[in-house]
Amino acid sequence: MNNSLPWPEPAEVLPLTAARPVLDRLSSLVTTHAQDTALIPGLAVTEEEVAADPPPALEQIGDELGGIVLRGRTVLTLQIEDRTDEGPYTLLGEATSYYPLYETEDSAVILALGEDGTAGAVHGIGEDLALRLAAADLPTYLEHLADALEATLTALAARGPAEEDVESERDEAAAQLMDQHLFAALLGTDEAADGPEVPWQAPSSAGIVDIPPGTLAVADLRAAPVGARADLMEVEAPGDPLDLRVAWRERGLVVALLGG
Repeated sequence: MNNSLPWPEPAEVLPLTAARPVLDRLSSLVTTHAQDTALIPGLAVTEEEVAADPPPALEQIGDELGGIVLRGRTVLTLQIEDRTDEGPYTLLGEATSYYPLYETEDSAVILALGEDGTAGAVHGIGEDLALRLAAADLPTYLEHLADALEATLTALAARGPAEEDVESERDEAAAQLMDQHLFAALLGTDEAADGPEVPWQAPSSAGIVDIPPGTLAVADLRAAPVGARADLMEVEAPGDPLDLRVAWRERGLVVALLGG
């Protein structure tokens, strides 16, 4: 997929002030645990050419922070260079309607983007293609990430200095700890951590304003807790279910499922 996307402009930019406390916290964690983690420089401070095409909504935050790497594994990126519409993104519609923050071969954490480019909720998508609510907005998700990263780095530090550890074992421990503290619950790899399932409603009874034409069902996550899931494959629809597409309303907290 072409990295140069037709982002809506002008878009509401997430203010740096809203994320300043958590950005400072992440920076402090990386500085304290430099043996195990590193910051990816933001677009305004990097000396390297970056091919990423982030949405305008992330301009201020992305200028300062490009992402975080933990033991060679990128656990946060605001600089995705290669976009795809396959795997976990199969049902997500236009590439301008979401932005990946973390991805594996068959799962991802994405930021929902409105038709006007406004940044909204953060969702996890697992191999089952169910959406799991990670946070109502990006700064809150970054706080959850910082909590998981701090717990992981504290546990790694308890193993002793990195240079005295077995590299492969430390790498594996870091991955398992981040999954335990954050990703497993968001990506559906831990059934015990699954949140409540949000029911699908008929568009006529959902009480949602501005439902897109062609909507088959609506899931309302506005009052749902973190981890609540909307199972996209549970909606009965004619034809191939992989032809269905997601549209966001209410800053990504209302999920409309459209027919293919």
